[in-house]
Amino acid sequence: MEQFKNIKTLIFDFGGVLINLDLAACIRKINELGISNVEQYLSNYGQAGFFLKFEKGEIDIPQFRNEIRKLSTKPITDSQIDEAWCEFLQDIPQEKLDVVEKLRQKYRIVMLSNTNPLHIEVSAAGEFAKRGKTIHDYFDKCYLSYEMKMAKPDAEIFKTLLQNEGDAPESFLFLDDGPKNIAAAESLGIRSILIDPREKLDFLLNISE
Repeated sequence: MEQFKNIKTLIFDFGGVLINLDLAACIRKINELGISNVEQYLSNYGQAGFFLKFEKGEIDIPQFRNEIRKLSTKPITDSQIDEAWCEFLQDIPQEKLDVVEKLRQKYRIVMLSNTNPLHIEVSAAGEFAKRGKTIHDYFDKCYLSYEMKMAKPDAEIFKTLLQNEGDAPESFLFLDDGPKNIAAAESLGIRSILIDPREKLDFLLNISE
C-alpha cells in the first residue's frame, strides 16, 4: 500500500473497530428499565443529549444515572443502569488484539475513542482482564473523549492529539468505522481508513509494503 508509507503512529477507534458493539441489545436492556425512545439518543457512531454530555465528560457517572432515572417509569438501581448501558459493548475478537500486538512492534499505537467511564472502566477493563491484561498493554496512549472534554468528529479532538503527539499529520494512520470521523481526520491531513466492523484487521500488517 504505497499511499501508507512513512507511517509512524496508528490511531485506533475502539468501538466497532476493536470491540464489537450491540446497540440493539443495549436499547432492549434500557427499555426493560421502563424507558422508551432511548434510540433517539444513541447510534454506533455518536451519541446525543445527555449521552453525548457523558462522553464529553460534562456529567459524571452519578449524574448520568440520574438522567437515566428521569426517563424511567419505575425505580431502578445503579447496577441495573450500569448493566444496561454496558450491554452496548460486547467482546473483543482475539485475532484483532493479536494484530494490534504485532503492529506495536513496528508502530506507536494510540486509541482515540468517543467513550465514557462506565464503558472503559467496566466493559473494556473486563474484556482485557479476561486475558490477564489492561488496555495499556496494547496502547501507548489512550485519548478518551470524556477525559479530553471533546469528541469526534469535532476537529479540536484531532488537533489536540496531533499537538500532544508532536508529529506531522501525514505520519499518522487513523482507523475508524464512522465516515464523519474519517472526513474530519482527513481534513487535517491525517491519512485514514474506514473500517467495516465485520472485517479482520490483518491487512494492516502489510500497510507499509
